[in-house]
Amino acid sequence: MLRSIGGNTNCNDVRYQRLLVVLCLASCLGSAGSSVANDTWKEEYPTPFELGDGWDTTDYPNAIAYYRRLADFSDQLTMQELGKTDSGKPLSLVLVTGQQAVELSQVSRDKRTVLLINNAIHPGESDGVDASMAFARDLVHDKQKYGAILEEVIVAIIPVYNIGGALNRNTGTRANQNGPREYGFRGNGRNYDLNRDFMKCDTRNARSFAQIFQLLDPDFFIDTHVSNGADYQHVMTTSQSQKDKLGMGLGKYMDGVFEPMLFAGMKRAGYPTIPYVNSGGAAPDDGFTQFLETPRYSTGYTGLFQTIGYMTETHMLKPYPQRVAATRAFFDQSVLLLSKEGRKIQALRQHDRDTYRQQERAPIAWEVDRNKPTRLEFHGYESERIASKVTGGMRLAYDRAKPYVRNIPYFNEYTVSESVSLPAAYLIPREWHTVIDLMELNSVTMRTIEKGISVLGETYRIEQVESRASAYEGHFFHDKVELSTDRGQVVLRPGDVVVPLNQDRARYVVEALEPKAMDSLFRWNRFDTILQRKEYFSPYVFEVTAEKLLADDEDLRKQFEAKRQAEPDFSSDRREQLEFLYKRSANYETSHRKYPVVRLLTIPE
Repeated sequence: MLRSIGGNTNCNDVRYQRLLVVLCLASCLGSAGSSVANDTWKEEYPTPFELGDGWDTTDYPNAIAYYRRLADFSDQLTMQELGKTDSGKPLSLVLVTGQQAVELSQVSRDKRTVLLINNAIHPGESDGVDASMAFARDLVHDKQKYGAILEEVIVAIIPVYNIGGALNRNTGTRANQNGPREYGFRGNGRNYDLNRDFMKCDTRNARSFAQIFQLLDPDFFIDTHVSNGADYQHVMTTSQSQKDKLGMGLGKYMDGVFEPMLFAGMKRAGYPTIPYVNSGGAAPDDGFTQFLETPRYSTGYTGLFQTIGYMTETHMLKPYPQRVAATRAFFDQSVLLLSKEGRKIQALRQHDRDTYRQQERAPIAWEVDRNKPTRLEFHGYESERIASKVTGGMRLAYDRAKPYVRNIPYFNEYTVSESVSLPAAYLIPREWHTVIDLMELNSVTMRTIEKGISVLGETYRIEQVESRASAYEGHFFHDKVELSTDRGQVVLRPGDVVVPLNQDRARYVVEALEPKAMDSLFRWNRFDTILQRKEYFSPYVFEVTAEKLLADDEDLRKQFEAKRQAEPDFSSDRREQLEFLYKRSANYETSHRKYPVVRLLTIPE
């Protein structure tokens, strides 16, 4: 593996630079037995990245043109446009299906394991864009290496997900990154960070991704990124599904079986891999916590459907050719493992889906357990705090002349901090069509009520909400939510929608509709209109009503007087006293803070 390639190289010979690119890519392929000298198709179908000196990433038009050329050559590879993006351009999907083309609508019914790769969600992190093009080409050309693998695995690739950001190319916004020379911008055409949009679906991109994801129902998902944070020796790190959050059999299998084999393969390929170094800008010498991927993120979203997800996080300071090669190595090791382990993964997915909906309670929030660290072999650099020549303060500095290998604490145990009893179904009132649309987009099974009926159910009231003071991804996210619960008969009207939990999409439904779930639709402001009152009172008018309320209701009068005695601030605030009585009168609107989605304890016939 080449460690000396860098943006400050003194060699200007383009042929020499291309040789370095070939050698760097070959370092991740040699262990599989494919000879670069005999790869004539690489000369016939070189990627734009391979034609350069290794420091330029493919732009969007050339990426799409390249895949179209491959599709024209081989019926094993097809490319189609599926859905819109905020850029106005359609989202493309590439399918590599082996000896015979498979229609997209039939992929989820195919017995083979399905791998979905997503690229350029952050277009400045372009490693996967270039690695995927060469990977797709080799899949259809190198029968010796991939022929048997494609009998077991279907590979799907989104060439460029954030098209708007990819078209907004520049040379400066990735201030911490060593190449490529020019790249796309993190925000999409509407300045959304698309890796915060998978649950709330504000963008066309996210809606189109959901359509693709539900059609494919992939068993394994890779989202390609570049890391930020600390400096260390590793070229590749990964932010994967958190084992306790993924849970059940799949989480244990991923952590105890699949990942050790995957990381062993990466080590053999020359890229010792560890989890994403989540150190918050500090030196990671004393350990770090595993990143918890809630459903706003791609791998958190895929976990709602029992799909194992990995974000490749190549190290930002490593030369671009190395990062592309490491990403390619990850693809190769993943597809090789999936060809052997895919059937087991499929069985575990279905087992976990069946088990989830049969539980009495389900977790909806998790927190790290700092009392149970594991140990991680970390290849780092010695660091120290030195005086800043710019600010006069102290800054962190790493010394690459002092590498080390140490076992450091890794906090990857998470415990359930919030859980709910599972109802038989949820009721979404017909008026909340935007929420019903999201359920439909995610292939949730639903039934529309045709005739009015009354059933037993539970309703939430939002007692307390604390929201962010500034906008975050187009929302004022609710960080804290407190609820009360009422049980009783609920009237279902024609047009209302019942969402049963006896289905494979049960986990998505629960984590979308339970308000206290970590990325629930309520937290993302989908129900904020219930937090605002629409009717009010004039104090001088309501005084008469308040007198009558106190005269007619002895229990209310006692509560009122007790509160006046116990709370001086209340007893001195005329408006607050009237508000107390107003909320306990028939004049107060019952819809205020009443969460409209109902937990049905029985499913209506």
